[in-house]
Amino acid sequence: MNDLEPHIKIAVDPTNPGQFFACCGLLELADRLCGNAKGYFDGHKFCIAGGGTLNDLLTAAKSVRFRETEDADQEEKDEDADNDNDDTVQPLEIISPIQFRLDWWQDKSIKTWAGSMKVHLIAAAMCHAIDPENSDPFNQGQVVYDPPKLAAAAVARKRKPKTKKREPFCFDSRRGMNSHSIDVGFSSNDLKLTTTAFPVVEFLSLVGLQRCRPTPTNQPRVFTYCTWSCPCCPTLLPPTINGFIGDPLAKCYRFENGFRSGQKKHKAYRSAIPIPKEAD
Repeated sequence: MNDLEPHIKIAVDPTNPGQFFACCGLLELADRLCGNAKGYFDGHKFCIAGGGTLNDLLTAAKSVRFRETEDADQEEKDEDADNDNDDTVQPLEIISPIQFRLDWWQDKSIKTWAGSMKVHLIAAAMCHAIDPENSDPFNQGQVVYDPPKLAAAAVARKRKPKTKKREPFCFDSRRGMNSHSIDVGFSSNDLKLTTTAFPVVEFLSLVGLQRCRPTPTNQPRVFTYCTWSCPCCPTLLPPTINGFIGDPLAKCYRFENGFRSGQKKHKAYRSAIPIPKEAD
């Protein structure tokens, strides 16, 4: 039995890398909002003690505001050009309701998207789509659209307003397993098709990966991570998820950040497989 009684329990599939890193992001958010939050895995549940209610955390995630670092017109031009320039990594700064700088995609091996100009747009759309009333947030699936404020900003700049569908980062492996042409018979990315996204998983994974990086293996774009069974604060997560704390109940998994387009620019996290803790 754990000493801390959890007040948040979320259903989670530990073989889905997106859901795993979303758990890390949810714990990060809980601790930064309320302090002294601790989390752990209990089978197929992720538990948090301290840090507010689930509704509090999802409401905060939905209301996230980012610091504007790009001229809006230039951002739209870069997006339309599908910029693939990775030379300069543009960080993303959350300024409300918490303050948190995100720039982990400097490590291109765990990055899933091409270029660095769309992070703000994708993150804003995922946040806007979050339903705080959903008691099973990791399974909230839907087509995601840009928030209305983007269309309003276009009007202010005397540009034609448009409600645009927004594709996710593809951290959630339910997207990854169906994203490559080999899997579905054609490339949905190349054809610019829009499909279901899981906005809670996508945004919280973006947050969680800042502190919690998976362990690289001797295979390109293949990584491992481990769950943990003892209540843990965010500052201890890096060694914990890499299996360095000697948790006898920890479960370890291996996943691939696989290509999802014929041009091998975009990638997606694939479903993980369980591995022995002593393996790679």
